[in-house]
This record gives sequence, C-alpha cells and structure tokens, in this order.
Amino acid sequence: MRVLITSILLMSFYLQVLSQDGYWQQNIKYDMSIDFDHKSHQFDIRQEITYLNNSPDDLSKVYMHLFYNAFQPGSMMDVRSRSIADPDSRVMDRIYHLDKDDIGFQKIISVNNGPSGLSFHQEGTILEIFLDEPLKSGKKLNLSIDCKSQIPIQIRRTGRYNKEDVAYSMTQWYPKMCEYDLEGWHTNPYIGREFYGVWGDFNVVINIDSSFVLGGTGILQNPNEIGHGYQNQKKNKRVNATGKLKWHFKAENVHDFAWAADPFFIHEQTFLDNGTIIHFLHKNDSLNENWKSLQPYAVKCFEYMNENYGEYPYKQYSIIQGGDGGMEYPMCTLITAEGSLRGLISVTVHESIHSWFQGILGTNESKYEWMDEGFCTYAQYEVLNYLYEKNILNPLYRQYKSYANVAKSNYEEPLSTHADFYNLNYVYGVNAYNKGSVFLHQLGYIIGSEVLKTGMKKYFEIWKFKHPKPSDFKKIMEKESGMELDWYFEQFTETTNTIDYSIVGVKSSGEKSTILIQKNGRIPMPLDICLVTKDSNAYWYNIPLRIMRGSKKKDMIGDAFKTITDWPWVYNYYEFEVDFSIEEIKKIQIDPSTRLADIDLENNVWSINNNKGLTIPEIIFKSKL
Repeated sequence: MRVLITSILLMSFYLQVLSQDGYWQQNIKYDMSIDFDHKSHQFDIRQEITYLNNSPDDLSKVYMHLFYNAFQPGSMMDVRSRSIADPDSRVMDRIYHLDKDDIGFQKIISVNNGPSGLSFHQEGTILEIFLDEPLKSGKKLNLSIDCKSQIPIQIRRTGRYNKEDVAYSMTQWYPKMCEYDLEGWHTNPYIGREFYGVWGDFNVVINIDSSFVLGGTGILQNPNEIGHGYQNQKKNKRVNATGKLKWHFKAENVHDFAWAADPFFIHEQTFLDNGTIIHFLHKNDSLNENWKSLQPYAVKCFEYMNENYGEYPYKQYSIIQGGDGGMEYPMCTLITAEGSLRGLISVTVHESIHSWFQGILGTNESKYEWMDEGFCTYAQYEVLNYLYEKNILNPLYRQYKSYANVAKSNYEEPLSTHADFYNLNYVYGVNAYNKGSVFLHQLGYIIGSEVLKTGMKKYFEIWKFKHPKPSDFKKIMEKESGMELDWYFEQFTETTNTIDYSIVGVKSSGEKSTILIQKNGRIPMPLDICLVTKDSNAYWYNIPLRIMRGSKKKDMIGDAFKTITDWPWVYNYYEFEVDFSIEEIKKIQIDPSTRLADIDLENNVWSINNNKGLTIPEIIFKSKL
C-alpha cells in the first residue's frame, strides 16, 4: 500500500509539472465503414469524425493526410526519389512508371459538418477543409467524409501484392487528421518518411470478401462471426449476400490504425502471463517452422520490455507478414516474413519495441526520429543481448562504429534535421537508428546505467499516450540524475560537433604519477578512466564536467570509482595525480566500457609498452583549479 501511495503521489507531482508547462493535446474519434472490392483493388470509405479542440486556439480550418496520393507519377515522393543522390532501392523510379490501374489515390467526394457541406481543397497528400465558423477552444467538430480510394501496387509500406505476394498491406490507408500541437499544424506532405498523429479512438468496420483473413490494430469485436481461428468455438461465418464478411475492430487511445489481409494467412496466437494476446499472421506453409520458433522469442521480448520499460497497455498485438521490411503501427507490425530465423527475430523485436517508442510515447517522429528509431534500436539490442544470453559489454558496438564513420565524413547532418530534409537517405538512416541509439547509451554513461533505467521507466509512465519532445525527456533525466544536461542534448542533437579525448602522457613523481588528458573534439564529456596495475588490479576514476553540476554515483562499472575534480569544458587539458609510480602502471584507458562516442579510439589508451617519454605541455589546466 505504501508503494502504491508513493506512486500516486509521484504521478500527481509529474502531472502538476505537465499542467504547469501548459501541455495539451488534441483528441479524435473515428467511426469508419469500409466497403472493399478486391477485384478492382478499390474501396469506399465513410468516416464519421469527432475532433476535440483542446488547444487554446480557435481553428478556422483543419487538415488531413491523403497518403495514397503519394503513389502517383509526379508526386513529391516520386520526384524526391528520382532526384536524391541515394534513393531507397524499394522506390527508385517505380512510382514514375505506374499506370492508372496501379497507382494509389484518395478522392474526397464530400465533407459535411452535420447538414452543412464544407468546402475543401485537395493538393497532393494534404486535404485542407475550410470551416463555416471557427472551431472554438474546448469545442468539438463533427465531420462526415466520403472518400473513394485505390490501393497502389506496393512500393513502400502500404499497397497490394508485394514481393512476398501478400494481398493487402493497409497502412496509411484512410484520410487521417493532421496533428495540431503547441507548434501549430503539422501538414508535411508524404514523401516517404515517418508519421505523427492525433491520439484517439477507432471504431472500424471492414466489409471484405469472405476468403480473406485479417489482422491489425484494435480488438476484434465479432470473433465468433469471423472464423479463421479468431473464435473460441467454431461457428458459421456470417457471410452476406455479396459474399462479404464484416470485420469489426475497436482500438482505444491510439494514434493510427493499420491492417493487412490475405486469403492464405495462417493465424496463430500465444499469450503473455498477464493475458496479453500476441497474434501471428503469415502465409506459405514453408514459413511455419520459423514462425513457430519466433513465438517464444516474441513473448520474452514483451516480458522484458514490460519489466524494464513499462507495461504494454493493450490487450493484443499482431505480428503480420507485410512483405516490405518492417514498419510499426499501434498494436501491430507488418514485417517481411522470409529469410533466416535470427533475422525474423531481430525485425520482430525492433518493430514490437516501437509499441513503446512511438506507439505509446508518440513523439513527432518526423522531427525527432532519433527518439523513435534510436531509442527503439537501443532497446532492441539490449533485448537481443538478453534473448541470446550473450552478455556483450556494448551490444551497440556496430552502431557506434557506423556513427563514427559518418561523423568523420563530410556528409553528417545534425539529429535535429527534419526527416524529410536529409540530403542523403544514408545519413538519415545512420542518424535516426545509430546516432539516436548511441545518444541514449551514452546518456547512461553520463548519468549512470541504473539511473538511466529508472529514468526510462519514469519517462514511459509520465509521457505515455502523449507527444513528448526532447526537452520533456531531458527534464525527466535531469530530475532522476540530479544533473544539468542541456549541454549534452544541445551538442549531440543540434550540432555535428564530435567527441575526441586522448591520453597525452604520464609523468612519474616518485611513488605517484601525473596523468594528462587532452580534449581534441568540440563536445565536452565526463570521463571514466581505468588504471590497470602490473598485478592486474583495476582502479577507476570519474572526471565530471563542471557544467553538469553533479556526477554519477553508480554505474555498470560499479560504485568503487573515485570521483575527482570536475573539468570546466573550456580548458583543453586536464591533469590528475594517482598513487602509483609509473613502473607500477600497466595500462590507462579512457572508457573501457566503450559507451563514450569518441571518434578516435586509438589515442584513448596508454600503456607502458607505448610510453615514448612524452613531455607534459606547459599549457595545462591544473586540477586544483
């Protein structure tokens, strides 16, 4: 009871903080009815939308995404793919060569507010709806929208009959309200990157030929009418006179809705101990062995994330063969199904972890893709390390190496670059996945690995079902660690500055030695220094930055390290004294844990074997200062 009361008080404090910051977010409810024609690859959709304006602003118009319109020759996605230096190999010029039967489109037929028809303007992938009168703060808007859509040949994520011959991957498939937040409207056209949506509820009815098996976001409301293994007891499928079956899904407190359909989907399911159902849908009997083997790994992944990051809040999750890499959606993922078991496990782990990072912590992944893909990649390799019982010291070694290669090139751009505006797809990928994961892993180096773990759980509890920004994450980590972290967020996410420290030399002073370290890069960092004596004993020293206004107390290296005088970052040199003669020292190394993203590791180690009698420069900062 005491723990419960403490948790309630803590949550109350954080909610007060959020309220003090003036946080708000919009809310939406979609009631959608879809009449699906699999012969023409088209469907009619009727939307009844209730949109609640929680902002302090009056809105004279609203905007919606029409993603399918990107899959037409001459679209922004098409032109971007044909003009960028390193186009996505899945896109290239494929959109440009689509004919009228293979393109995607969403044609808005009508928009009504009650009995009143509203004027609208459709341009590319954005629909602009003009309101008869402003939507006042705190008021609701009711919209009725009729739309005719054609599903494109799958080029990227969404579409029909992909390379694995899955019939329909239904993602970015409906007119979706653009997000309006503290920064205003986010009406970015769809040119192939990430997504941002309004939190709300979905009530979706899909009328489709009875031969198809479906899976996706939401809880199936009529399993006993469906068959296909979704019901507990066998009953006759309720097929109407047109040969169609009605699939009825509901999803609460999500910001998107995705589904997939194929006549040959094999449907299986397993359970977590807490009752959460994990559905598996794939086709082709030859995949059964891998997909059977995948199931316990998926369960262990969810259990690990529940324990270490926060409880998955929904009653189900669906892992679906989608045929185009992997892409996350609320309560489901669509992934490629073929290939090795290890590859299947890896992509499943990554995409399911997105249920935490972006699915529940709904960052604007177009602006802060590193908080989405990067945090997910960090947790992915932590989970894989756990699943395979590898106990690797730094499971993100390849991510560090990839980041360092770009950081030393002429192509790097800051993490704050909008996802659509990267000059190279390659740099976007390295930044979003690799530098983003390095950012989080290195944060644990700064504040301590245990503090990072508790901070991540606090971040989840405070910001779930919301739209956190970097500053929101920073505040939580500052409170958990007791440190100031502005400098780290600013330098590592908003610049292309790099980290590079070196051990310049060691000078003997009788039974003691003086170690001199140089800051070569522009980003300052606290340092862990490990000194190994010739009798193989290790001694640890931590040099905090003065700008941090604190230091870590415990870490993966333990708590036996000695915290010494802090380092004002403007000084390029730092020296400190150790109680060992130079003859007793075997090796001195900066960060043996390899969590520091130092772009030149060659100068991080000093050993008696490479001691060249380096002299200590006169331009040094005395540690007593």
